[in-house]
Amino acid sequence: MKRVIKYGLVLWVINSAFAQENKTLKLSFSGYLETYYSYDFNQPEAQTKLPFMYNYNRHNEFNVNLGLLRTKLEYDHVYASVALHSGTYVDDNYANESTKILNEAYIGLHLDKAKKSTIEVGVLPSYIGFEAAPTAANLTLTRSLLAENSPYFMTGVKYTYKPNDQWQLSGLVTNGWQRINRPDKNGSPALGTQMVYKPSAQSTFNWSTFLGKEWYNDAWGMRYFSNWYWDQQWNSKWHTIMGFDAGLQTNVTADNNNKLFWMSPVFIVQYTLAPQWQTAFRAEYYQDKYRVIIAANDEFKTIGTSLNLDYLINDKVKFRTEARYLNSQETVFVKAASLTNDNFYITISLAFEF
Repeated sequence: MKRVIKYGLVLWVINSAFAQENKTLKLSFSGYLETYYSYDFNQPEAQTKLPFMYNYNRHNEFNVNLGLLRTKLEYDHVYASVALHSGTYVDDNYANESTKILNEAYIGLHLDKAKKSTIEVGVLPSYIGFEAAPTAANLTLTRSLLAENSPYFMTGVKYTYKPNDQWQLSGLVTNGWQRINRPDKNGSPALGTQMVYKPSAQSTFNWSTFLGKEWYNDAWGMRYFSNWYWDQQWNSKWHTIMGFDAGLQTNVTADNNNKLFWMSPVFIVQYTLAPQWQTAFRAEYYQDKYRVIIAANDEFKTIGTSLNLDYLINDKVKFRTEARYLNSQETVFVKAASLTNDNFYITISLAFEF
């Protein structure tokens, strides 16, 4: 009996040692490259077409919107991701950052064997919105007005809890509204939440919030923001997304410390014409009367529509064309050297992801 126990202990030690030695570092690489040409019929003289857009924002020239290289590492219950990028998207969207080369750089830690609880720290993809910076996966070629003017990334700590396959709950502490570096070192960090509900593999409901002090009218005031969307794949042909953003900015320079409101609804429908052909239509509205988010010379109250036609050359390469029209109640768009209340432009892109 003692001999059996002794052999059992030896086998247990050997198996444990073998399991420890089998912990391997998993390394993977991926990339994305998107070239484009865009023609704005207002023919703006400035380098960028629109000051509130950060993708495909060059008029009448061929350029690279985004080139990205990503490395992912996994070891035991720890993982990390580092992505470097370049392109006109980076020039426009990271203009105020001292660190422009990083698309993302974070470390993640699973806190339990079932991977229900996770902590991620670093420069993270934004938890707000349904459209990513590499736009090949988006239903439309260009990003919606609400997506362009909400964070692309957040820097901080994110805790995520997944009790089951249907629910995901997250809480964040960040450096603020899309910031790598905090300009106000003495200010308190921003807070964020995310709740994701997936009743099925084809349906996703998301609600994200942001709370923190942000710069407005030469002072730091509280910003309250909510992002909600419903993503539904109805069948092999029809795919829709409905979204709604709403925000409040405290104007501390006003006598009554008043709250300034902005909001934006959007609806997108995509239809698959054939295995390699897709089309998408978007209707949206963006209201920012007090120019909290949109850099305009007047109240920004704009309706937008767009129409896409996409050709999937193969599973890695996508050729896309989009016509987009924006119409505002005020003259907020530049036409040559003057101002007008509408804007129409066509964008063509060729994207390769691997």
